[in-house]
Amino acid sequence: MERVYERCCGLDVHKKMVVACLIIPDATGQRSKEIRTFATTTSELLRLQDWLLLAGCTHVAMEATGVYWKPIVNILEGSVELLVVNARHIKAVPGRKTDVRDAEWIADLLQHGLLTSSFIPPAAQRELRELTRYRTSLVEERARVVNRLQKTLEDTNLKLGDVATDILGKSARRMLEALLAGQTDPVVLADLACGRLRAKRAQLQEALVGTLTAHHRFLLSEHLALIDTLEEAIQRASQEIEQRMAPPDLSPGEVLETTEGPEQTPETPLPLSWDAAVRLLDGIPGINARAAQGILAEIGTDMRRFPSARHLASWAGMCPGNHESAGKRLSGTMRKGNPWLRQLLVESAHAAAHTKDTYLSAQYRRLKARRGAKIAMIAVGHTMLVTIYQMLSQHTAYTDLGGTYFDDRDRQATQRRLVRRLEQLGYQVEVQAVSQIA
Repeated sequence: MERVYERCCGLDVHKKMVVACLIIPDATGQRSKEIRTFATTTSELLRLQDWLLLAGCTHVAMEATGVYWKPIVNILEGSVELLVVNARHIKAVPGRKTDVRDAEWIADLLQHGLLTSSFIPPAAQRELRELTRYRTSLVEERARVVNRLQKTLEDTNLKLGDVATDILGKSARRMLEALLAGQTDPVVLADLACGRLRAKRAQLQEALVGTLTAHHRFLLSEHLALIDTLEEAIQRASQEIEQRMAPPDLSPGEVLETTEGPEQTPETPLPLSWDAAVRLLDGIPGINARAAQGILAEIGTDMRRFPSARHLASWAGMCPGNHESAGKRLSGTMRKGNPWLRQLLVESAHAAAHTKDTYLSAQYRRLKARRGAKIAMIAVGHTMLVTIYQMLSQHTAYTDLGGTYFDDRDRQATQRRLVRRLEQLGYQVEVQAVSQIA
């Protein structure tokens, strides 16, 4: 088999150690292997880097093992070509398994060009990813604490959540603070309502009669304090994300550096800035600024790293699987892909499905009737991701096709279907155009 790389190295990465197999040609031109083991401390990884550079190694491959590959990438990035490979793609043949054999197997596959690197974004985008994912975790934790707060209120038989839509709204928060301060009169508590909730004061008086003990007061105060802490943390994370995505302040005559990547061509313009990309994606129904920030942190603004929109959808896990054998189409289960991106797309698709007179909502209703709500939601998310790819690639704003797109696409078929439905209900239908009536 042809050797693609003459000097390469395979790494078997663990938490405390790294086994490296370096393949280089010897004095006679034959392939020679050298095995060494390094710790994962910074000094040891720098020693690994010096060893690879001294040997003239050009390519290094390793499995994407949890988060243990990240320190190695941070040290070796820029000095050699790094390939972080999906572990499923380099699974060794059955037999005796050792760390040394794993490193040798990775090095052999790499030398013959049989490994494909996973998408590892630049350092700035990796930092944005960590921030947006951290914010998502904070929002999820806040939702869990709110659920605990609701459970505690149910234990006290206070039915505030049955009347107030948001138990952490302005009115509900004032009532909870008054309850914690010792106020138990339902009339006084109901008078704390403001806005449209004041029209429900009679219902609030009934809902605010309960059995609040010292134990419940302690739990409620703890829940509210934790919610306040999480909201402050979410606010700080959002400010940091917005600051990093904001356009830089350029002095007169200074030129903004572009993202590294393939050379610019008329067909592939340079990628947009973070701020411009967020504003562009904000125009899609169902996607707000926060969702746009999360999506861009996962895929970036440079679409040249993905050959096509289909490749992006496959990488994100937003398309059906492909499993065919003996001419039969078997399970079409989706691959795992990027769970953070898929969560954002599904949430955005859910919001877009509830918009009025839009293409995405029409697509959701059309597919939901035939395939169910879950598959329809994934399909809408897939459409949104393909749209995002085209918008970022061509720097074009979103243009909605309208809620009647599928009906207008084949008016004759739509007419026949509606006439047939009315005839099945026992009506005699005569179709006449509006222009003919006028």
